[in-house]
Amino acid sequence: MGEVLSQSEIDNLLAALSSGELDMDQMQEAGDKQVKDYDFKRPAKFSKEHLRTLEIIYEHYGRLISTNLPVYLRKNIQVMVASSETVTFSEFTNALSNPVILGIVDFKPLNGNIIIELSPNLGFAMIDRMLGGQGVPLEKSRDFSEIEMTILQKLMVVCMQLMREPWRNVIDIEPMMERIETNAQFAQVIAPSDMIAIVSMNVKIGDAEGFMNICLPYFTLEDVMDKLNTKYWFSTMQKNDTVNYEEHIESLIKRIDVPVKAVLGQSCVSVDDFLNLQVGDIIRLDTKVETELDVYVGNIKKFTALPGSSKDNYAVRITSVIREGE
Repeated sequence: MGEVLSQSEIDNLLAALSSGELDMDQMQEAGDKQVKDYDFKRPAKFSKEHLRTLEIIYEHYGRLISTNLPVYLRKNIQVMVASSETVTFSEFTNALSNPVILGIVDFKPLNGNIIIELSPNLGFAMIDRMLGGQGVPLEKSRDFSEIEMTILQKLMVVCMQLMREPWRNVIDIEPMMERIETNAQFAQVIAPSDMIAIVSMNVKIGDAEGFMNICLPYFTLEDVMDKLNTKYWFSTMQKNDTVNYEEHIESLIKRIDVPVKAVLGQSCVSVDDFLNLQVGDIIRLDTKVETELDVYVGNIKKFTALPGSSKDNYAVRITSVIREGE
């Protein structure tokens, strides 16, 4: 039931209308409720915040591709996020060309799959580089041979594994490549009417340029949707920044094998003497028996030592340590 006005309030309202302080048309417009259309065929399951967070994730992913994939292709690669949007899965598949490169990835531990779509011209350029060419795409597209698909699968697996690090702030994933399809009809991983987020990345390999699209179904990301916001993202990054990497790096360096050699001495011989060396011949060195040996770590002299033996093996006993600058 509406609010009942008193007689004084009615008189004040009529006086305001008579004097022109209030406009009847404005009052009617203010009372109208704004109605927003809602398309039940395209439910808004991904917000702008979700899409922005996905862009941040795949900007990191693009940098990893730019630094890791050139190891295989031996060519500079530029990757940048072009756009992100939400569409139905049927709209995504209907827009695909034929043939197309679709990597079906099991996004463990999340339920469901994601799809990595690669432009055919980029695929042919990668194959050309892997086989020793200049990385020039074909002028006219054709189906991929079995050998070409094997090469592409290796590269797609490399790209898939690089997703682990960008997603670490949200969830630790263990992606696994299930299969690669060249026909969109065989890549029906979800219902056609289900909503997906698509992150499009522009990839440039030399003179070849195309798109890599990441198809992320809502069904797959449903369990982590609350974590796909920039506030959670940056708070997680700050927690990770407090980790002391110095000790971790130091422990890794300590496990590296380095060559160590003890030099008995040096000598110069002519080529003729060298060619005529026989078993039992003696080569005279520039050191005496009681002289300490130089011990090298890599190519740097670090110790002096005396020769000896240990359990029927030749050995040296360290007598001094050469510090840096000595």
